[in-house]
Amino acid sequence: MTTHSTGLTPVSPGRKVKDRLVQALVYLAFALAVIPLVSVLWTVVVNGAKRLDLTFFQFSMNGIGGRDSGGGAYHAIIGTLEQVLITSVIAVPLAVLTAIYLVEYAGNGRLGKAISFTVDVMTGIPSIVAGLFVLALWLLTVGFGFSGFAGALSLTILMIPTVVRATEEMLKLVPNDLREASYALGVPRWRTVCFVVLPTAMTGIVTGVMLAVARVMGETAPLLLTIFFTKAINNNPFEGPQASLPTFIWDQASDPNQNSIDRAWTGALVLIGIIMLLNLIARFVARRSAPTGR
Repeated sequence: MTTHSTGLTPVSPGRKVKDRLVQALVYLAFALAVIPLVSVLWTVVVNGAKRLDLTFFQFSMNGIGGRDSGGGAYHAIIGTLEQVLITSVIAVPLAVLTAIYLVEYAGNGRLGKAISFTVDVMTGIPSIVAGLFVLALWLLTVGFGFSGFAGALSLTILMIPTVVRATEEMLKLVPNDLREASYALGVPRWRTVCFVVLPTAMTGIVTGVMLAVARVMGETAPLLLTIFFTKAINNNPFEGPQASLPTFIWDQASDPNQNSIDRAWTGALVLIGIIMLLNLIARFVARRSAPTGR
């Protein structure tokens, strides 16, 4: 009678113990990382809920002092949405096209290396330096005034490298077999990139874009130098000082009065809510536009 071996080596008790120990350490590290995040969110929600009413979304701070109750962030919400929209319209196409060139066309050429080095340098630029650059070039040299568009230009400098790196990594994850199969059918490279590579990497690209949006939406220093500050409503991002949620929070938090502090907390809560809402919308759109695999 022959005995058939399964070919599987039994796991030693020592390896099981090590596996459980490493698994426990991973869970512990995850818990330690989540605790500060949950603490910050809980603090913002508890303090920000005090002024989370319709008045906060319907009125500006025009004519409202630090000790006065009421007032809202309507002007700041409009300013933030317009500035981030302009930033995204400028930065996302430039960044995605740059990443496509680096992955699909540049190879090991000198131009590709120079562009990659420039992106690395831009990644490490402090936000206030981007604001100073736009202030010196756009406002002082060219002669334009403070505006939401000037703030969007400074945010564009900060957003481009983040989107480039995220898109580049997502394009590298696309299997080369898909490209080669497309080329074998006689499809030109540009059509392969547009209709094979980009749809495959779209979900990751959208995630990278939203991470970049979340980063620039909370920037304060470059906006103080480029959009200045106003408590009135300015719906035109191309003319005159314009408010934003980060500058609104900075202004209200610097006032020692409790009413101003409450408005600052609510502004922070609204900013987090807008970022989360944009992330949910972007993920929904990315899933709907992703290939079905049929």
